[in-house]
Amino acid sequence: MFRREFLAVRNRLTADDVREAAEALAGRALELPELARARTVAAYVSVGSEPGTLALLDALRARGVRVLLPALLPDNDLDWGAYTGEGSLARVQHGGKMALFEPTGEHLGPDAVAGADVVLLPGLAVDARGVRLGRGGGSYDRVLARLEGADARPALVVLLYDSEVVERVPSEAHDRPVHAVVTPSGVRRFPSGA
Repeated sequence: MFRREFLAVRNRLTADDVREAAEALAGRALELPELARARTVAAYVSVGSEPGTLALLDALRARGVRVLLPALLPDNDLDWGAYTGEGSLARVQHGGKMALFEPTGEHLGPDAVAGADVVLLPGLAVDARGVRLGRGGGSYDRVLARLEGADARPALVVLLYDSEVVERVPSEAHDRPVHAVVTPSGVRRFPSGA
């Protein structure tokens, strides 16, 4: 129910809306102290009307940051590979699911994410507690559980549109709050994610 509503709003965005939001989002994210000191950032390539990430990925690379991107495995878990520019991506169709842009180079294994200083998470919404509403596939729940199991403590940052920061989203016991949300108009931090 919630997911469909957020997706419907995104699907009404024009290409110009998405591009302008991506530029603003990159600018806001690059101001984050966590990204300023990060050596390795686990991120993702936006698809469709998701808040755009390519400008941010390229800016991080230009700073000398190692950027890891996910590759979806058949069981919905995520493997990781290094981003070395737009030419290092391939469009991969996953059955009946959406096509994703994934790294074409060497895959580093699902545990590679544990070496990230910051993990940029996709989502559909985040609430006042810092609880992220994902797409429902469970891939990032596995990533967050893996980080916890490895006692890794990267900054968890979700990238959203302004209208997707809401009072409350449904949550489950395993949901781990994020530290911050970046939207085109700014950054909001959540003490519970700290």
